[in-house]
Amino acid sequence: METTDEPLVSTTLDDVLVLRFNRPERRNAWNHELARSYADQLGRADADPSVRAIVVSGVGTAFCAGADLTSVGTDIDATTLPFLWNVESALRVRKPMVAAINGAAVGLGLVQALYCDVRFCVPEAKLSTAFARRGFVAEFGMASLLTSMVGQGRATDWLLSGRVISGADAYAAGLVNFLVSPDDVLDSAIAYARDLAANCSPRAMAVIKDQIRRESRMEFWQALQHAEKLQLETLATADVTEGFRAFAEKRVAKYEPLS
Repeated sequence: METTDEPLVSTTLDDVLVLRFNRPERRNAWNHELARSYADQLGRADADPSVRAIVVSGVGTAFCAGADLTSVGTDIDATTLPFLWNVESALRVRKPMVAAINGAAVGLGLVQALYCDVRFCVPEAKLSTAFARRGFVAEFGMASLLTSMVGQGRATDWLLSGRVISGADAYAAGLVNFLVSPDDVLDSAIAYARDLAANCSPRAMAVIKDQIRRESRMEFWQALQHAEKLQLETLATADVTEGFRAFAEKRVAKYEPLS
């Protein structure tokens, strides 16, 4: 991958887009330029039918060390923190997003890792909410995300204390899906994304992402009815026909891109 002064390194590998936060001198800390570039790249990728999956990582030894507070001084309010804009851009992406957590993911950095759908992580990574230690509340839905992923007990501990946990501890708690060595974490995440891109229906994955967010917060019978409605709608799509034919013919299905 080429060296660049841009805050985000973008590389296309067939139908997988790899985005890497590129402020290694600041441990990839989040600022306005990075936030704007990330939102722009994700918006374009979601609209690009040639992109079927996205991998997110960091250049150097950190994923993202959180908000870069060095340029705003001590008089902080909403007008002095423009890098807080566009933080939720990943939540609008319909395509699968895979995080390769290659190092520290703190505060806003941890938020971005959790906004991804699947997470690969190195055992030595340092993860922390950090908010309470900076006088902040649980930002950008973190209380809900953490509670749904690791349970109320662990979420309460990690949010109140802001203490550092390792990638290995995060894996044991179910916060990350795969624990991988530093040499392999990015390649493993890319291989996973390529498998999704090659074998899974883009439409189905987009619907499933939405189902997970909606149905996980519903009562069971409500979730069941919602899923059954979607099942009936899906039966009328070309993807289902192609999926069944490919299975019967023992070949890889050729699904249409998202429109």
